[in-house]
Amino acid sequence: MFIIFGVLTTIVNIFAYVFFVEFFEINYLISNIIAWFISIVFAYITNRKWVFESKSKKILNEFILFLSGRISSGIIDSLLMFISVDIFVFNDLISKIVIGIIVVIFNYIFSKFIVFKK
Repeated sequence: MFIIFGVLTTIVNIFAYVFFVEFFEINYLISNIIAWFISIVFAYITNRKWVFESKSKKILNEFILFLSGRISSGIIDSLLMFISVDIFVFNDLISKIVIGIIVVIFNYIFSKFIVFKK
């Protein structure tokens, strides 16, 4: 289930990114941060309910842990985007897709062993 929702989260992230870059012509780094935030909300809801089936009553603590993991992966995401686009001059959308895969793997490990551990 994590792979399914991880892919869906990545799709939400990519569509949001393209939406803000193409339709609003917002800088790719700012668009990346906005897309990241939108995808975090989607990811928390789906991970809590369907992936890890959390029964924790400490939802705020759980969300804060989840958010801290996603902040870490968001920093990694943005840093890798900057390096790949500005330094290595790779295509931004291809970079976004490849980096998205790396971020999904990091998020699974963090969520399984720290946020939603049973």
